[in-house]
Amino acid sequence: MTKLPENKLLQNLWDEVRAGPMSESERLLYRSNLLGSDKRVTNYGGGNTSAKVTETDPLTGKPCDVLWVKGSGGDLGSITLSGFSTLYMDKLEALKGLYRGPEHEDEMVGYLPHCTFNLNPRAASIDTPLHAYVPKAHVDHVHPDAIIAIAASADSWAITQEIFGDEIGWLPWKRPGYELGLWLEDFCRKNPDAKGVILESHGLFTWADTAKECYELTIETINRAIAWFENRTAGHAAFGGAIHTSLDEDARNTIASELMPAIRGMVSGAQHMVGHFDDQPAVLEFVNTADMPALAALGTSCPDHFLRTKICPLVVDFDPGSPDVKALLDGLASSVAAYRENYAAYYERCKHDNSPAMRDPNAVVYLVPGVGLITFAKDKATARISAEFYVNAINVMRGASAVSEYRGLPEQEAFDIEYWLLEEAKLQRMPKPKSLAGRVALVTGAAGGIGSATAERFLREGACVVLTDIDEQALKETKAELARRHSADVVKAVALDVTDEAAVEAAFAKAAREFGGVDLLVSNAGIASSAPIEETSLDLWNRNMSILSTGYFLVSRAAFRLMKSQGIGGAVVFVASKNGLAASPNASAYCTAKASEIHLARCLALEGASDGIRVNVVNPDAVLRGSRIWSGEWLDQRASTYDTDKEGLEEMYRQRSLLKRTVLPEDIAEATYFLVSEASAKSTGNILNVDAGNVQAFTR
Repeated sequence: MTKLPENKLLQNLWDEVRAGPMSESERLLYRSNLLGSDKRVTNYGGGNTSAKVTETDPLTGKPCDVLWVKGSGGDLGSITLSGFSTLYMDKLEALKGLYRGPEHEDEMVGYLPHCTFNLNPRAASIDTPLHAYVPKAHVDHVHPDAIIAIAASADSWAITQEIFGDEIGWLPWKRPGYELGLWLEDFCRKNPDAKGVILESHGLFTWADTAKECYELTIETINRAIAWFENRTAGHAAFGGAIHTSLDEDARNTIASELMPAIRGMVSGAQHMVGHFDDQPAVLEFVNTADMPALAALGTSCPDHFLRTKICPLVVDFDPGSPDVKALLDGLASSVAAYRENYAAYYERCKHDNSPAMRDPNAVVYLVPGVGLITFAKDKATARISAEFYVNAINVMRGASAVSEYRGLPEQEAFDIEYWLLEEAKLQRMPKPKSLAGRVALVTGAAGGIGSATAERFLREGACVVLTDIDEQALKETKAELARRHSADVVKAVALDVTDEAAVEAAFAKAAREFGGVDLLVSNAGIASSAPIEETSLDLWNRNMSILSTGYFLVSRAAFRLMKSQGIGGAVVFVASKNGLAASPNASAYCTAKASEIHLARCLALEGASDGIRVNVVNPDAVLRGSRIWSGEWLDQRASTYDTDKEGLEEMYRQRSLLKRTVLPEDIAEATYFLVSEASAKSTGNILNVDAGNVQAFTR
């Protein structure tokens, strides 16, 4: 067998110096994090690990055997000790006396809380019996692509024998649950020398006496499968060979930017969906091949893959050899409608008397020849993870179809997993979505005080946010801080000069590729200038008009085009100024440009209403803290205008207001959030002053 390059194989990352002093539960955590750190071992949320540990019973003070096992919904790569369920082994053994057979196995999940050790609140997963009844101290269950390629092959058992002999056994498909736990126990008793088992259409179980041995066995087993496939498939034309050629990167990005908002509009029914685009080499290889449509129709095999990617993807009718984007978009509605009809028919064929109601019938995964893979889900992380799972499925199909025949899950089995009552119960327990869940916002001037506070407010309410600003360093710092608090999934950044027409269009195209579209625009980019009219140069006048009037026009036009292509409405908020309504000395250019913003917003409110696009204005005044326009010359000029110094200016503004209060960036953010939220769903063309009260700025 040919020796593979090191980077093709998994690395043994176990550090005994680090692991040696750890407790058994800490070594379990260490092992889990190592396994979860490599997507070739298992994907996000997939797989589980366990250790049988001697603990002190809090009731008797005596030693007892406790199963530590990854709890329901956890992720191996990021799990902490609190993510593990702990259960008394003797009580888990006692459950065998309550088991009434396969037709009643779901009721066994209800007994698991009665086995809880030390009042641990972490819910046990459906795979708990599989770990409990393996008569070894340490057990790993993972979903490596190389192993699932074996498990999803028509010749799964024979390939397992060829690669592993008697070291690794094989069990036929069985839905995860109590019965499979008993099957696994029976296999172990009958095959005491076996080190693990491949579960058909599912994944890998391995076991050992120590955490280190278990980890190393898992890595070694996966590497044997990787090496076998690499040698068997060398020179093989994957998926029947290419029949399309990928478009170049710019063309792929352009098509994704146009296609994703159209799909998003069609699939955002009960809730707004968020998109993800992936054109990595593995994806492009698959979507360009002769066998792609037939393989895609078979769906995925591993239950973890299937739950994330649905019964099958939608293959978009597109010829990259003669890329007609208009025809692509024109034909999209019928393709999406056909998918929904097919999904409804699948539901009707497979449903049981007690099945939950049909869920969203739209596809999760969209395959576009020459372009890549697009996914849509309720949030960005889920969309991204769904794409990752489908890439895993592609890897599985590549291996299985090269050495045998790829097999997806049988339709009824797939349905029974998708509409499993236990899965439905888990979905029902999920928290209520936040008020801006599924919404995508683009904020200009996002690195300043008002812009960053607005982005923060939107992120707290579940939105995805594209930050834009002309100051690249400040933008980078703002993105890093917001991503640290809210995750990199939901925060993207684009350097943007709002006066540059091409740059504005590119920023919105980037938003479409990153998230699928834009629902909320906060036009906030700004400057400030102060000079008597006779000292106001044409350059100063034009600069104000360019940024504060033309810039607002350009971003609004781009937003309207994108929102109309989605067809699901939207909300635009202009951050204008009290000075757009109230005259101010020595600031004619600034005040006039701000007045232009306000009137533009009124015009756009008229134009957007029929498409459900609301346009409103927030008028701040004297927001000094965190605002970059109040640094440098502007601050000096305004202080001079009012015959005070820098320190006295904020107090002067406070005392000038009716309410005698300081206006902060967070106050503007709160007003902006109100105007994009459902709380103001019946408001458009309005002006909301946030100025602590200024009679000159009263709108009526």
